[in-house]
Amino acid sequence: MKGFSREDQRVALCGLSCGLCPMRLGGHCPGCGGGAGNQSCKLARCALERGGVEYCFQCADYPCQRYQDFDQYDSFLTHQRRAADLEAAREDLEACHSRLREKEAILAFLLERCNDGRRKSFYCLAVYLLEPEDLRPLLARLQAEPAMDGKARAAEAAEALREAAQKRGIELKLRKKPRKKEA
Repeated sequence: MKGFSREDQRVALCGLSCGLCPMRLGGHCPGCGGGAGNQSCKLARCALERGGVEYCFQCADYPCQRYQDFDQYDSFLTHQRRAADLEAAREDLEACHSRLREKEAILAFLLERCNDGRRKSFYCLAVYLLEPEDLRPLLARLQAEPAMDGKARAAEAAEALREAAQKRGIELKLRKKPRKKEA
């Protein structure tokens, strides 16, 4: 969207974590207010109309009708933690950024050292939904086994992420909107 820019490229207006997004990591989206690219977001337009708020929680009308059913389904990035993450940013933005930096570093390791070419979206989803304390032991274990080949490392990482998610009752799957049936 022309004229829309933001300083914070880690936490989007709505609370999504751009640094953990497969579209942004793939160079297909500059992030919320990060320059030219996918910025047709209705929230960006609203932020401009509201004087350029940096986060939706700064608006007196948050949450507004734009958030009705917003978190019901995912896009290429899960919305499952969006509201909680936005609330965490409201409470302590620096702690939120610190947590995201740690998650981004873990995701970077997984993508660089444990990717068999088919796990980018899965790693993004798992790192987004799991807590750093769930991810740290996996990272330590994978770093301690440098001789493991790429496919074996990817399989071990994926299995460990699934186990950590299962312990927390998290399903590592995007919630897609059902397709409309044709008559």
